[in-house]
Amino acid sequence: MIDIGANLANAAFEDDRDAVLRRAADAGVETVVVTGTSVAASRQALALVRSHGGIDAGATNPRLYVTAGVHPHDAGDVGDGWHEEIAALAADSRVVAIGETGLDYNRNYSVPTEQRRVFREQVRLAARLGKPLFVHDRESGGETRAVLAEFAGAVSCVIHCFTGTARELDGYLEDGHHIGVTGWICDERRGAELARLVPRIPADRLMIETDAPFLIPRTMHPKPRSRRNEPAFLPWIARRVAECRGESFAEVAQRTSRNAARFFGLAHAQDGPCPPKREGQ
Repeated sequence: MIDIGANLANAAFEDDRDAVLRRAADAGVETVVVTGTSVAASRQALALVRSHGGIDAGATNPRLYVTAGVHPHDAGDVGDGWHEEIAALAADSRVVAIGETGLDYNRNYSVPTEQRRVFREQVRLAARLGKPLFVHDRESGGETRAVLAEFAGAVSCVIHCFTGTARELDGYLEDGHHIGVTGWICDERRGAELARLVPRIPADRLMIETDAPFLIPRTMHPKPRSRRNEPAFLPWIARRVAECRGESFAEVAQRTSRNAARFFGLAHAQDGPCPPKREGQ
C-alpha cells in the first residue's frame, strides 16, 4: 500500500521514527510520501527521506518520497525568494509533488489574500516543473477549485484529506482531480458524509493517506495507547473505504496503490498491495 501523505518530519515522531517506519513496513505499507508544509519543513522532510534510504530503502522500511511546498497556514510567513527555494528542493528526484498548498479559511492563520498569492505561485511552479500538486482545501467556498481552474490542463492535482460536500466533490471530479481519503472516514462523528460520498469517487482517482500524526482512525480495535496516528494504521483506512464502497480490502489496496504510483510517478512502487505481516494492523 502507499500512504500519500504523512508528516513524518513532525516532532511527534522524534523519539521513535525508525520504529514507526518498521511498523509501517510490517503493516504492508511499502511506500510513504512525506509531506512538506513550509520551506523549512520541506527541507527537513527531504533530509529525512535522504537519511532513511529514500527510494532505495530496504525491506525493513517503506520507500520514502516527499512533497515540497507551503501550507496555507504558513503563507503569511514566507520570505523573499521562497518559491526559488521550493523549486531548488523540487529538483531532487525524491520530491514528487508541490505542496502541501491550497486555501484554509476555517482558521485563517494567514490572511486569505496571502494564501491565494502563495497558492497561485505554487500552482505555477508545479506547472513549470511538470510535477503534480498536493492540495489542501478547507472551507474555501470554492476558491481553491477556482484557482486550480485558472491552470486547467497544466497540472495534475490531488485534493488531500478531502472532507468537503457532495457539490465540492462533484466539482473536483468534474475538473479531473484525484481525491485523497484519510482516517476522517473512520470517524463516526465527523466522517459520516465522507462515508456516503466515497463510493462516488472513480476507482482510478482514489488514493488513501494517514496524514500522520493527525486523524488516527477511530475504528481501530484494540485502540492504541497513544492518540498519535502513524503510517502503520493505513490498513484501517483502506478497510473502511472498502466497506463504504462495497469492495474488498485487496481491491482498494491495489487500486489506490496503482493510482498513487501513476500520479506521483513512483517508478519503484509495486503494482499490487503488500500484505500485512501481522494481524490486527
